[in-house]
Amino acid sequence: MLGTASVVVGGLVSAATGPLQLAHGSWAAAYLVLVNGVGQVALGKAQEALAPRAPSPGVLVTQLAAWNGGSAAVIGGTLVRVPLIVDAGGLMLVIALSLMIRTVGGGTAGPRWARWTYRLLLIILLVSIPIGLVLAHMRAV
Repeated sequence: MLGTASVVVGGLVSAATGPLQLAHGSWAAAYLVLVNGVGQVALGKAQEALAPRAPSPGVLVTQLAAWNGGSAAVIGGTLVRVPLIVDAGGLMLVIALSLMIRTVGGGTAGPRWARWTYRLLLIILLVSIPIGLVLAHMRAV
């Protein structure tokens, strides 16, 4: 539900920032739609299909809070050019992704290739976070 809402908000941001020619408007809209929205829905559905057992409500709430809070911090920190806020958001995203890796763990649900693809995708996302953080610091200078 939050992922779908993020896609809608991203579309609204795109519609509003385009005519206003805001510098980071298209980036923020794309982030909301692709990373926070589509990414959240896809990773959540994959976790649901591949986890050997359903994660506890506490883990799910932590994942949702870390993913959405981290994304909000990345977007907000980028817009106000405060890379330390972006760093905090990146850390929250690392927490969410780490919980996703742990939740699927060494389970046997789903095809083996799907579990490995899911884990590989999460690792690629984890590696991309420091790259984004460096770029945020470089842009803020």
